[in-house]
Amino acid sequence: MRPVRRPALAALLAVLATLVALVALAGCTSVAPRAAVTDDARPSGELIRVLPRDRAEGVQATDRLEVRAPRGRLEGVQVTEVHQGISRTVPGRISADGHDWRPESAGDAPRLGSRYTVDVVARDPSGRRSRRHTGFSTYAPSQRFIGYFTPEPQSTVGTGMIVSFSFDRPIADRAAVERAVRITARPATEVVGHWFGNDRLDFRPRHYWRAGTRVTMDLRLRDVRGAEGVYGLQRKTVAFTVGRDQTSTVDAAAHTMRVVRDGKPLAILPITAGAQGTETYNGKMVISQKFNVTRMNGNTVGFGGEYDISDVPHAMRLTASGTFLHGNYWAGPGTFGVLNTSHGCIGLRDEQGGNPSSPAGWFYGSSLVGDVVEVVHSAERVVAPDNGLSGWNMPWGAWRAGSALGGGGAR
Repeated sequence: MRPVRRPALAALLAVLATLVALVALAGCTSVAPRAAVTDDARPSGELIRVLPRDRAEGVQATDRLEVRAPRGRLEGVQVTEVHQGISRTVPGRISADGHDWRPESAGDAPRLGSRYTVDVVARDPSGRRSRRHTGFSTYAPSQRFIGYFTPEPQSTVGTGMIVSFSFDRPIADRAAVERAVRITARPATEVVGHWFGNDRLDFRPRHYWRAGTRVTMDLRLRDVRGAEGVYGLQRKTVAFTVGRDQTSTVDAAAHTMRVVRDGKPLAILPITAGAQGTETYNGKMVISQKFNVTRMNGNTVGFGGEYDISDVPHAMRLTASGTFLHGNYWAGPGTFGVLNTSHGCIGLRDEQGGNPSSPAGWFYGSSLVGDVVEVVHSAERVVAPDNGLSGWNMPWGAWRAGSALGGGGAR
């Protein structure tokens, strides 16, 4: 074997050096150079802050839901709610400076009995991107309350309508509940709430509604604390319209009812009111229900078996205790306008089965739920403000004092 010449050896070494360099270069290029913005799997530290805290339990609806990047900018925030097995994305907005995310509206606050996950992407001032995933659960109440309200949604009512809520559980946190029921009117007028006991809340303006007013009831009771362990269930907005202005004045001594519509006399009708010992209440009462025909039984209102009439026509309820303005076919024609013979109701002449052309039929067809009927010159006391929708008998100052919000109506 011939020895390798020195020039050949030098060339071989040069080739080997080139190969080593190429391998080294390939090793460098196998890892991409770090870009200005990268995903960072390291803990985000204080770059991203989420409230409520991660893995929090028993979160209340009043607790704040917020994502912050005080030393950077939020790129994306997704909050997912699972309530009763249904998943939804909570709508929210990132502030103009990129530091904050909050729910889009108050209605998107944490809902009780739900689980939430929060996924956030943010960048620090150097352009480094960080991600964070957190979750929390809200308090699951064992008891709920709801409010039954009048008038009916989308109904047209009289100018004396009082908005009334009756709650199916006693309310201890009255201010919180009253604040969550917002009654607004167009044209605008002040509307104030008044509590009767711990389960009824009525709303009215200082004077009767103006004809044509549109009234909106915004019920934000869902997850509002009504009492220890008891939270609201409803979240809805409903409205009603105030129709023409009609008021009727019953003179129990003169046995007449004067009907006025939009400030002009419409009719004077002969009536029969409560007899001696069972006189009709004095004061302003509001028609709360209308029945084309109904049964009236003395046993239901404390009069025993004194009467039981199964087909009373054209009946309109004035009080919760049983005062009606109704058609009367059983009294003689000489009764109306002359005598008071009832057990406290106001009777108008009618026929059995109800005649729409009779005084009772005409008045029934001319009346709306929410119309005011005021009784004067009766020997009975003034009707209590909580007996039916009779709150117009309470002075405005006393009405405002019954609000739980202090000063009345400030919400």
